[in-house]
Amino acid sequence: MSPDTMLAARLRAADRMLRRLAPDAIGSPEIAEAAELARAAALAACERPEGRPLVAGHVSLAWPDEPHLVLWHAQTLLREFRGDGHVAALTVEGLNGCEALVTHAAAGDVSAEILRATRQRTGDDWLAAEERLRSIGWLDPDLAFTDLGRERRAWIEQRTDELAAAPYDAIGVDGCDRLRTLVRPMSKAVSAAFA
Repeated sequence: MSPDTMLAARLRAADRMLRRLAPDAIGSPEIAEAAELARAAALAACERPEGRPLVAGHVSLAWPDEPHLVLWHAQTLLREFRGDGHVAALTVEGLNGCEALVTHAAAGDVSAEILRATRQRTGDDWLAAEERLRSIGWLDPDLAFTDLGRERRAWIEQRTDELAAAPYDAIGVDGCDRLRTLVRPMSKAVSAAFA
């Protein structure tokens, strides 16, 4: 399957999902306005693809025409912009992917079982990550954060937020507030479908 075929299939899948889960939002003036705000933020992200391979890979993709798909595409760019920055912060701390997941579990946001299953990590990989994090003083014997681990994980999250700010700075506080207000009904409809 060619990349173009895969990209077209991804866009069709997003379209079908949004039409099924949030039919009232499709074609609404609120989504059209949200799409323009999100696009402005995403275009700011596209101006800074250095060190962000997933964003860089999306920069040259054509924008869809329909507002709900413009919003989806913009959100994809913004998510990858943040994600690439998060990987950079994790890299600065010297964590590999599995170690990052173990710290995520230690933070209590998601259970280790769910992370292992959804990220397809083997028991050996997970145990090695736990052992390394204990050896560098981030986790205690019960796999809870030490003060050092909590401090370093907080730094990772703070740095991720800082690295992700530029697109939102481009639309300003009022634009961010307006975007959040506009997408809240669609977001709730999509979330409710998976509750």
